[in-house]
Amino acid sequence: MGKKLHFCPECGKCFPYKSSLVTHQKSHADLAKHQRSHTGEKPYSCSECGKCFSHKFRLSVHLKSHTGDKPFSCSECGKCFASKPNLVTHLRSHTGEKPYSCL
Repeated sequence: MGKKLHFCPECGKCFPYKSSLVTHQKSHADLAKHQRSHTGEKPYSCSECGKCFSHKFRLSVHLKSHTGDKPFSCSECGKCFASKPNLVTHLRSHTGEKPYSCL
């Protein structure tokens, strides 16, 4: 008796192991996410204000703006931020670092 084959419903590709199929299916999901950057599709919307996002992660970051949750604090002055990138940008105000030069 042969091994059961696992077929991708998206493209028909065949895999000997279910785990291989699951890994492969993620490539379709990643492609779909990437294609939204070209189509402008924004399927994730904020229930508070209606703003829409192309990625679920971006929506979750945005939701913090409504909750007031600011878990990232500056060790220099104590100011708090909702996202780590905003904290990193703020830290430059203490160091004087200017990574971007004007033309």
